[in-house]
Amino acid sequence: MTEPAARQVALVDLLDRLLAGGVVLTGHLTLAIADVDLVRVDLNALISSTKPAGRPL
Repeated sequence: MTEPAARQVALVDLLDRLLAGGVVLTGHLTLAIADVDLVRVDLNALISSTKPAGRPL
């Protein structure tokens, strides 16, 4: 069985593809010592591209 050829994608192309459909980032971080929570950080982000209203640039 042959493996598919490796395909290189530029970072700009990858970001363009992700922003075209939108990206949702979710994260949760808790720092604890001896089962005592000291710091808790939650992250929720929606990143999406927008089209300018009116005439194109």
